[in-house]
Amino acid sequence: MPEFQTILTNLTDGVYAITLNRPDVYNAFNEQMTTDLQEALKLAAKDDAVRVVVLTGAGKAFCSGQDLKDAPTGGGKRSLRDSLERRYNPLIRAMRRLPKPIIASINGVAAGAGCSLALAADYRIMADNAKLIEVFVRIGLVPDSGSSWFLVKYAGLSTAFELAALGDDVPADRAKELGLANQVVPAAELAEATRAIAKRFADGPTRAYGYIKRMLDKAAGMSLDEALDNEVFMQEAAGRTEDYKNAVVAFAEKRKPVYSGK
Repeated sequence: MPEFQTILTNLTDGVYAITLNRPDVYNAFNEQMTTDLQEALKLAAKDDAVRVVVLTGAGKAFCSGQDLKDAPTGGGKRSLRDSLERRYNPLIRAMRRLPKPIIASINGVAAGAGCSLALAADYRIMADNAKLIEVFVRIGLVPDSGSSWFLVKYAGLSTAFELAALGDDVPADRAKELGLANQVVPAAELAEATRAIAKRFADGPTRAYGYIKRMLDKAAGMSLDEALDNEVFMQEAAGRTEDYKNAVVAFAEKRKPVYSGK
């Protein structure tokens, strides 16, 4: 795996750990970080040894959003359209299209685009002292990087409006209640709990996880009939994987299946 300027990466036993590494600015996004993350996700997609991705932050924060002090490429006034179309939207699309699970291990504040980054993951585990903040409205902006879609999908329209329009802190326990987090654990236990869930995904049927991601993202905009038809298509694809074939044999032999991710 290559070295990056703003993130740390490590691949061990199928778990590709990506750590946002600008702790002096609470891991705020600059141009280089969005570039590094896009490249890291491309590598994760291509490498069969990667079975699950874990995103977390160095130091006290997960990610505080866009670094407002970061100068735009080439100087001049920052274009919000350019930032979204060239940097953030491709990053969020890459996360949702990655045919492998992504875990956000939220060790501190996740604000603005950092909150969107966390919501774009498939599984969110939060330290009990961490929080999510749709901070955009505090500077007169609207949610971006997918937050409008994720908030409605996970929490419903009324709560999505509340979080986006008021911009209040959402502590970990409330995030869990609203469906924005899957697990909340004491801060001292976050790393261990993250390793445990990452191992479950790393040892599981990777292609099935990828199909599940694709199915659930599409299902939100489908009728029941369309979803039923899509399930037929995706189940046929899952039934052609080596993991399915090996699991059927393991079931017949009354033993636990060993998944290869193929």
